[in-house]
Amino acid sequence: MRSSHPRSAAVAALVATALATGLLAGTADAAEGAASADPTRIHDIQGTTRISPLVGKQVTDVAGIVTGVRTYGSRGFWIQSAEADADTDEATSEGVFVFTSSVPTVAVGDAVTVSGLVGEYIPGGVSSGNQSVTQISKPVVTVVSSGNALPAAASVDAYSVPCAYAPEGDAAAAGSINGLTLEPSRYALDYYESLEGMNIAIGTSRVVGATDPYAAMWVTVKSWENRAQRGGTVYGSYESQNTGRLQIQQLAPLAQQPFPVANVGDRLTGTTEGPLDFNQFGGYTLVARTLGTVASGGIAPEKTRAQASNELAVATYNVENLDPTDPQEKFDNLAKAVVENLASPDILALEEIQDDNGAKNDGTVSAEATLTKFTQAITAAGGPAYQWRTINPEDKKDGGEPGGNIRQVFLFNPARVSFTERAPGDAVTATGVVKQNGKAALTHSPGRIDPANPAWADSRKPLAGEFVFRGKTVFVIANHFGSKGGDQGLTSSIQPPVRSSEAKRLLQAQAVNGFVKDILAVEKKAAVLVVGDINDFEFSNTTKALEDGGALYAAIKSLPRSERYSYVFQGNAQVLDQILTSPGIKHFTYDSVHINAEFSDQNSDHDPQVVRFRP
Repeated sequence: MRSSHPRSAAVAALVATALATGLLAGTADAAEGAASADPTRIHDIQGTTRISPLVGKQVTDVAGIVTGVRTYGSRGFWIQSAEADADTDEATSEGVFVFTSSVPTVAVGDAVTVSGLVGEYIPGGVSSGNQSVTQISKPVVTVVSSGNALPAAASVDAYSVPCAYAPEGDAAAAGSINGLTLEPSRYALDYYESLEGMNIAIGTSRVVGATDPYAAMWVTVKSWENRAQRGGTVYGSYESQNTGRLQIQQLAPLAQQPFPVANVGDRLTGTTEGPLDFNQFGGYTLVARTLGTVASGGIAPEKTRAQASNELAVATYNVENLDPTDPQEKFDNLAKAVVENLASPDILALEEIQDDNGAKNDGTVSAEATLTKFTQAITAAGGPAYQWRTINPEDKKDGGEPGGNIRQVFLFNPARVSFTERAPGDAVTATGVVKQNGKAALTHSPGRIDPANPAWADSRKPLAGEFVFRGKTVFVIANHFGSKGGDQGLTSSIQPPVRSSEAKRLLQAQAVNGFVKDILAVEKKAAVLVVGDINDFEFSNTTKALEDGGALYAAIKSLPRSERYSYVFQGNAQVLDQILTSPGIKHFTYDSVHINAEFSDQNSDHDPQVVRFRP
């Protein structure tokens, strides 16, 4: 059940007093005249939907108490109705943002009147799909008094936030929820919208998204909601968006008050209080005027066990745009992770290896310098002398950071595994499958899978290779599927959000699945691993397409749900990086090695994945 707004009891008392004294008595005409003389209140501006009923209109002398002042970014301040000016409708917010563009001259606690233009500002623009923020712009502000007590903060907690996330959008309005009447006791997004611009407070909360470079963290007010083993919140389906998540920023500029550093599993203790904003990067955001204290949850980077002598260890790791212009510290930290946290896997598929001068856009496509520097760092950290195999992409044809020419790469430990060289392919030549001595073999190793397929336009092409371990052939296909760029966020004004990027990944998955089926058609029990940054969840249509026909199994599903994640986005711990196994790999152990995604200090934004098995 949702707790009531703090204004409700006070307003009810005022109404009761007015009725008892006869102040509300009179004829209909008198009531109408009184109503027409009433000033515009904040709840009149906010209305009962996401779009103000007064949008595009001038309002005069809107009264409120200043609850927060933002002097950077989108400059302005928040005002909230004094309790005597509030209504009893929980769908109507009593707070609103006043956009000044320049540094505001008001202070928290000022009682003000504001005249200006009511509008709806969409953070990120219309194309983002974001909800809008109701605001007053071009304001004329009069300070009536200063040092006033602030309106009591609405308490946001596990009991007030509904379990259902969002209403179904209006089909007649292309799925938009903008015109729907808010139901704050039924839907979390409606609940947060009913508090837009208001002074809110949360108590001690679990950190579910580490402090990022932009001075923000994510917490949940629902302590046990889909709790991950290490303290995060697992995103386990499209219908379970984790309603207790809130982004936390602060009003004070970082130069005045450094933002606290927090990791997933920490706690933000005490009371955090301030206006509720809607942010381009994450939606509803508590902009803290008073910020709690971070208490450590004590998590440390994980270390996977070393493979046994008769086990083949295969890993995948997105190293986030690694190139020689990166600091040596990044190379050293990534190398240390390979050796100490991943236990020096026999085969390591890397994603986001950039060319030899990084994002410089000059036609360079070779990554020899990048790979030399990285493998030397691994050796210096006590790891094996890895060799590598890759195929240089065509310039500017594989997406990613402009000029970076990212690609997948195989590292392998020649003391443990050998690479079967078969007429190495190039950027535009497809590898195929043939039968040799009754077994499947690649026509090109390393080779690219169907690079001319439109599914791979402006995207990384899969890299296939043949390896031999203890006399057994293992096929590994390294992938980096299309990103989620362009998808609408969970807090979108369209519900359910449009995930347009899925279409490309579905085609990519079908292409890889078809190639695996080609191998299995020749050799039913062939050991095939599809690894990499799939950029999609284990329950997604992309993963289902990879698994189609029993060709593959998403091995991360062998883990308990509380451990299924490789990436943390907006407080949701989720799967992007995967290893899928063919039926010929009957027994394996799987580990999602959490060394980055939960931490504010990251060497990459992805966690590596490792599978161990006996071919």
